[in-house]
Amino acid sequence: MSSPVIQVNNLTKDFGEVKAVNDLSFTVSSGQVYGFLGQNGAGKSTTIRMLLTLIEPTAGEIEIFGMNLKKNRREILRHTGAMIERPDLYKYLSALENVRIFSKLSGVKIPEKKLMEQLAMVGLAERATSKVKTYSQGMKQRLGLACALVHDPELLILDEPTNGLDPQGIADMRNMIIHLSKDLGKTLMVSSHLLSEIEMVADHMLIIHKGKKIVEGKVSELLNPLTSVIELITGDVSSTLDFLQNSKWKNFIKEQENEAIRLEFDKKNIPDLNKELVENGIAVMSLRPVHSLEDYFLAQTKL
Repeated sequence: MSSPVIQVNNLTKDFGEVKAVNDLSFTVSSGQVYGFLGQNGAGKSTTIRMLLTLIEPTAGEIEIFGMNLKKNRREILRHTGAMIERPDLYKYLSALENVRIFSKLSGVKIPEKKLMEQLAMVGLAERATSKVKTYSQGMKQRLGLACALVHDPELLILDEPTNGLDPQGIADMRNMIIHLSKDLGKTLMVSSHLLSEIEMVADHMLIIHKGKKIVEGKVSELLNPLTSVIELITGDVSSTLDFLQNSKWKNFIKEQENEAIRLEFDKKNIPDLNKELVENGIAVMSLRPVHSLEDYFLAQTKL
């Protein structure tokens, strides 16, 4: 089993009479992409700010890399990168000048070639000398990620990294998270309220609501009991829809998206649907249950 990178025990943060975080405990293991989920105001950003020593906990303990965060703050932060919502960048300087400043702040001497490699990794090499004020929001987010990675941290903490991005920007950020995990071996903790995005990148997740842990575990295991949406892909989506709409399955059609048709029914009936499709000359390419993290989240946080 992978060793813990983050170990949080009974973490609490009070703001006057309000408990923003309430007796929260969780573990992030080495190599995980750990999804940290909750509605706006659930306590995600407050928790992350405590992990980065930006605010003090009211109670509880935090260990990172096996060390007490309060006693080993400087050593821990040397191996940690972070991006908190919209990154705070120097908009009148270039991207290269920004990563150069962040490299100096990290206390690690980083060659210019390495800085350019970081910008290339996030797709900004061709705009390295452009002022940040000319960047789109997606480009700014990618530059923020490059700044967080400039000292090659083992742990990366991203707070709402897709906030304010268009669909292409969200896809770019998702691909970079996957690359950092699968190809570079980073441990990532990613907070978001975009649940479909977390489902696509995270292997573990924690859902909090009103500062309290609702559920924690492997995404696949948590979602499996809920499966009732079935995704069907065939060689001819038009013919398949015609067949379904003139059969006993017509009332189970939920939606069509590109080449996929989604139906909602008990997954034990999948073999029956498959048999009927084949008997009617429809080539079935894929027929499988899919999971809705959105539905799961809403069920878990229902008042």
